[in-house]
Amino acid sequence: MHGLIERKIEDTVKQRLEQNPAVALLGARQVGKSTLAEQIIKEYPNALYLDLEKPSDLNKLNNPELFFEQFSCRLICLDEIQRLPEIFSILRSVIDTKKRNAQFLLLGSASRDLIKQSSESLAGRLSYIEVTPFLESELAPQLKGTQSERRNQHWLRGGYPRSFLSSNDENSLQWREDYIQTYLERDLPQLGFNIPANTLGRFWRMLAHSHGQTLNASKLADSMGVSAHTIRKYIDLLEQTFITRNLQPYFSNTKKRLIKSPKVYIRDTGLLHALLNIENMEDLFSHPVYGASYEGYVIENILANLKRWRGSFYRTSNGAEIDLVLEGGNKTIAIEIKASANPKVSKGFWTSIDEIKADFSYVVAPVNEEYPLEKNVSVISMSLLIEKLMQ
Repeated sequence: MHGLIERKIEDTVKQRLEQNPAVALLGARQVGKSTLAEQIIKEYPNALYLDLEKPSDLNKLNNPELFFEQFSCRLICLDEIQRLPEIFSILRSVIDTKKRNAQFLLLGSASRDLIKQSSESLAGRLSYIEVTPFLESELAPQLKGTQSERRNQHWLRGGYPRSFLSSNDENSLQWREDYIQTYLERDLPQLGFNIPANTLGRFWRMLAHSHGQTLNASKLADSMGVSAHTIRKYIDLLEQTFITRNLQPYFSNTKKRLIKSPKVYIRDTGLLHALLNIENMEDLFSHPVYGASYEGYVIENILANLKRWRGSFYRTSNGAEIDLVLEGGNKTIAIEIKASANPKVSKGFWTSIDEIKADFSYVVAPVNEEYPLEKNVSVISMSLLIEKLMQ
């Protein structure tokens, strides 16, 4: 058994509670929201935790105003808040009456956009925080193996706690396959979406095979026998339930003709590999998705850690490309991602960094130390780059 892995956002959640009447932790099912919340509420005497998927807890809110009045001096944690959207208007009244911070900690498995209509009454009172699966930076040294072995296990299995911490790769894969089935057959219907599980499952697998490629809605629509509008609806649904990341194209004043469609990534590489029947590292090394998988792994870890940076990709119609462009403050950083420990970059990379006028450029690769390629261009590991940009 592994000990509890400390989440880096725990201090952020505590700070937000001290500054806001309510804080919402949003993220996919099974990423550890409940475990994180349980750790946090230990520091609040007599805090209450209600799981709205449990009938016994849901019954306690038959008369929510009376319930909240009775426990008005406590922090109340409501898990799976999307199951009771009508509660938001009542929370506003309670919050405004009590006029204190740290009143409610809300947990939800739908994005801010999906619950926005219900929660907009809490504008100015509610702070949102996304909880991701484990990030590479959260893999504690007490876990088995070297840093490289832990990273490869994380890359293969993904960051969902039960998947990553499974006793072996086989058990991890089985958990992820069960998760995918549950998501399709139970989670989406509970959110009010009536898309046949087989249909969305087939679409999800098609996305896995085109992981990291620019979205071609018309081509996918032809393959699925639906309209391009329906394909975009499926894409939005998967993004709003934290399954995919749509990386938008970079726009600038350059005269180059730029690609306008987003790139679509399966956010958790463990789910990506399960969808592609990749069981172990040997399978991954020999699979055509190997390079794209590593690219998505790096992009997800960078963007999840660096919330204040805006991410996009740069690609011209003639194929010149930068995998990830970060913009923060007045700085622009170009990042090329290579799965090789001896990375080589194309001519298009050099022309692209000139075109976007990058302040710094990096080639992220599985290397042990940073070294220069050219002036303001370095080869660096993912973890070292994240550490540098967080300073």
